[in-house]
Amino acid sequence: MPVDPPDPAAIRAVAERYGLGLSDADVTSFSPFVDGLLASWDAVEQLYAASAPTAPERAWQRPDGADNPYGAWYVTTAITEGGHGPLAGRTVAIKDNTAVAGVPMMNGSLYLEGHVPLRDATVVSRLLAAGATIAGKAVCEDLCFSGGSHTSRPGPVRNPWDERRSAGGSSSGSAALVAGGVVDVAMGGDQGGSVRIPSAYSGTVGHKPTHGLVPYTGAFPIEQTIDHLGPITRTVADAALVLSVVAGADGLDPRQPGDLVPDDYVGALARGAEGLRVGVVAEGFGHPNSEPQVDAAVRAGVDVLRDAGLTAEEVSIPWHVHGARIWDVIATEGAMAQMVDGNGYGMNWEGAYDPEVMAHYGSRWRADGSRFSETVKLVLLAGRYAVDRHHGRHYAMARNLVPRLRSAYDEALERYDVLVMPTLPLRATVLPQPDAPREEVIPRALEMITNTCVTDVTGHPACSVPAGPVDGLPVGMMIIGKHFADATVLRVAHAYERAVGGFPAPPARSRATNGTVVGTW
Repeated sequence: MPVDPPDPAAIRAVAERYGLGLSDADVTSFSPFVDGLLASWDAVEQLYAASAPTAPERAWQRPDGADNPYGAWYVTTAITEGGHGPLAGRTVAIKDNTAVAGVPMMNGSLYLEGHVPLRDATVVSRLLAAGATIAGKAVCEDLCFSGGSHTSRPGPVRNPWDERRSAGGSSSGSAALVAGGVVDVAMGGDQGGSVRIPSAYSGTVGHKPTHGLVPYTGAFPIEQTIDHLGPITRTVADAALVLSVVAGADGLDPRQPGDLVPDDYVGALARGAEGLRVGVVAEGFGHPNSEPQVDAAVRAGVDVLRDAGLTAEEVSIPWHVHGARIWDVIATEGAMAQMVDGNGYGMNWEGAYDPEVMAHYGSRWRADGSRFSETVKLVLLAGRYAVDRHHGRHYAMARNLVPRLRSAYDEALERYDVLVMPTLPLRATVLPQPDAPREEVIPRALEMITNTCVTDVTGHPACSVPAGPVDGLPVGMMIIGKHFADATVLRVAHAYERAVGGFPAPPARSRATNGTVVGTW
């Protein structure tokens, strides 16, 4: 739509916002200059409209009841491009922060409800080209800012091992659908652990690739420096296969290095992992909310790796304990500026933008800010307060500390091929009730990210694999590697999977109890 010329009152309001000190005469004087400049906005809109795509006609449904196990589907589809390639015959769930053209995308938020993307995300195009069938959009948490599975506006996602409990977030539906055997594989997104958290809670393999290895193009951003997309699967071999399909530069995402050359992730698994060195990070254990049984299960997993022919010893990375604090500042001020004030995309970077989603989301949240989730409200309250008073200096400090944090990991990875620690300090917690107070809702959303969020800041690849069990609930063991050494991480994960004889699935759902099951492992 054309940009309406501002009247004097609109120009005066802008002047007052910036303290320009304009008189009425100044406003009158500026008006024709402003009108003339804004004519370029109309020209750009016309040029863009001439080449903008039209959303394809793709069938989709909104399932409910028995057709929506675990409450994990937002919409279901059956999109394929012929079924030829390495993923032929395989079904994929796409996290609902990622665009599938012609199919609604909600990103867990009332502010995106009704939006239908015009273009497939790069990962979606690559999955289809590899023969996959897109089975639908998996529920994700509200604007993806939760590690629990209780904030999504479609409703909570239930854990296949115990449907009273959280499936983990923010890729909650993706992990539940894979764990429950509803789909073969899924795509998730990870800014604070959102591929690995639901994988640890739900007993799946969740691989967060090196930052920039997989293009983020077409996924709703939170903060450019911590945005990742990655696979959630039942087996490490499937994680390697999906990564081999979606990795590589697309020329549209500035998060990616221009000289990026993906590895042969599937072929790497055949090399085994015997003789590789494992550093067990002391600071990843014993957090204030760590369950001793979780720490013990991961240490037992390290013993399995030793028995499989790897060497392992404890290593200290003191900066690990600072990582979550650095993430807090980057994720809070950065998300406030990009995800909210910048309508998801912000400005000042090269790459593919989504003007349609920016307009849809930006207009809706500005009409009524009360419908943000409790976690996003927290981000806005703390982030705006800090930026208004300190003008972004703490964000700048945190970004300047990232090289020191990253180098602390790199120094350890000069001595070890991978690092290991618990993915999360605790097992899946009981879902809050719909009327739970924010004093319960917010901690349940953020209490588990202590270990996972650090590698979103540093960009190192990290894979969560099931360890345990502990009283019938999954535990995650996180394997971290050098930048772009995702193949080595997957080799170690695969060696562990083979050594334990594979990862079990949750018990079948019981229709007689309305789908509620308590898992045993």
